[in-house]
Amino acid sequence: MYELGDVVEMKKPHACQTNRWEIVRMGMDIKIKCINCQHIVMMPRREFDKKMKKILEKKSEEK
Repeated sequence: MYELGDVVEMKKPHACQTNRWEIVRMGMDIKIKCINCQHIVMMPRREFDKKMKKILEKKSEEK
């Protein structure tokens, strides 16, 4: 399952031809930020679940 700070790949690439997104907010809606151009997209969790392909990097756990 994905968490805040994870880097994910979506089914369709962004207009800047990058397909790496960082999850920056989670709740009823999920906000993701493009790693390349810093564009932010907010979408409902159900839509995000449909459009997410896979988790590329898990957030490093700092203790």
